[in-house]
Amino acid sequence: MRLTRPILALTGAVAVLALAGCGSGAKSEATVPETATGSLEHLAAEVKCTPDMQTDADEIRQAVCKNSDGKFILVTFATDRGQREWINDAKDYGGHYLVGRKWVAVGENPTVSALRGTLGGDIEQGTDHGASHSAGHTG
Repeated sequence: MRLTRPILALTGAVAVLALAGCGSGAKSEATVPETATGSLEHLAAEVKCTPDMQTDADEIRQAVCKNSDGKFILVTFATDRGQREWINDAKDYGGHYLVGRKWVAVGENPTVSALRGTLGGDIEQGTDHGASHSAGHTG
């Protein structure tokens, strides 16, 4: 399965979102609804955004979305395996991922947490490569 171009598109988006600020929301866990399903357009409508399509292929569809919760990337997949491979690769670039069945929303922590209140799903966090670089310096 070739996901190189979509992953490259996402990594740029994740980098921009990561640079925009990292929040560690200390909100208590609210009631999470049953995980939403459906097309990219259906999921976008659920969270009241108009998707700006970036990739529209049989195996993956990706759009930039913006609503009152913030800006995020919404991605849908043809297969569960394709989704898991994409997430595993994308998480190397950091970011916050709201994961449902055959879909992912990627954005800043407060945005992803707010989306979870509508779409359900599970939150996964990407690898933070910057945290270990500040230790070990002696001057």
